[in-house]
Amino acid sequence: MTEKKIVAVVGATGVQGGAVARALLADGEFAVRALSRNTDSAAAGELAALGAEVVAADLYDVDSLRRAFDGAYGAYLVTPFFTHLSAAKELEEVGNLVEAAKGLRHVVWSTLEDTREVISLDDDRMPTLDEKYKVPHFDVKGGEADALFERAGLPTTYVRMSFYWNNLLRDLAPHRGEDGRLRLSLPMGESKISGIAGEDIGKAVTSVFKRPAETIGHTIGLGSEHLTGDEVARAFSEVLGEEVTYEPMSHNDFRALGFPAAVELGNMFQYYTEFPEHILSRRDAELTRSVVPSWLSLKDFLAAHRDEIAV
Repeated sequence: MTEKKIVAVVGATGVQGGAVARALLADGEFAVRALSRNTDSAAAGELAALGAEVVAADLYDVDSLRRAFDGAYGAYLVTPFFTHLSAAKELEEVGNLVEAAKGLRHVVWSTLEDTREVISLDDDRMPTLDEKYKVPHFDVKGGEADALFERAGLPTTYVRMSFYWNNLLRDLAPHRGEDGRLRLSLPMGESKISGIAGEDIGKAVTSVFKRPAETIGHTIGLGSEHLTGDEVARAFSEVLGEEVTYEPMSHNDFRALGFPAAVELGNMFQYYTEFPEHILSRRDAELTRSVVPSWLSLKDFLAAHRDEIAV
């Protein structure tokens, strides 16, 4: 019996990495090596129970990453920007991953585009952050990190992510007003948002790993649906069994909410709203659905996670 090729999955206990690890395990073609800072966590235990090899690794320790990648065929690489909100730390993480990944035969890198392609730093429609970014977790990846993979000559597939529908389950879920009515307050105006279920990210990445000749050296934009705020609210209404009204929040009001990532995410939503042509054209819904035949619509995703919706 031929031994399975190993795919190492960074961030295997997070939304993205976890979805990739579970999808690879379910597919069965590859063996999964799940990287985690805490191998004793419940999430790590769940992956081990599914058949993953769970190993300890730290994004700031190149030697630990090299050990985790040793003997692997490929790796799924993602960075945890929102755990620290630091562009400098993210660049350090990416540099370490690139260094450790040398010698792998297929690297899949979770990336985004550089928003500064369409909104310059001196454009005062949104604040500039860290003196050189508009949306740091986008700009670092598209403007600086992608180039590190290219310069290293790694056999890379660049997977450009969309908004996770998972974000709508809690922090951005509809809220009930004093009048008892449910309202959805995404700061999206009348523009469309490109989204995808976390589960489908894993299925799409599995397809990428299974087709190296077609995907290495290419950028693949994932987004199963492009929906307006009204359409998102309608999906909630159908799943919850009561009307949800879309009442968009202004970007300035969102930035003023005061939680640690409020300004960063306010800028992101403004980018979504004011430059839809820059975003939607780079996320092909038909392509996404072709590589994930069992893709989840937003309504199906919400129904599957009904008990997790924090209304």
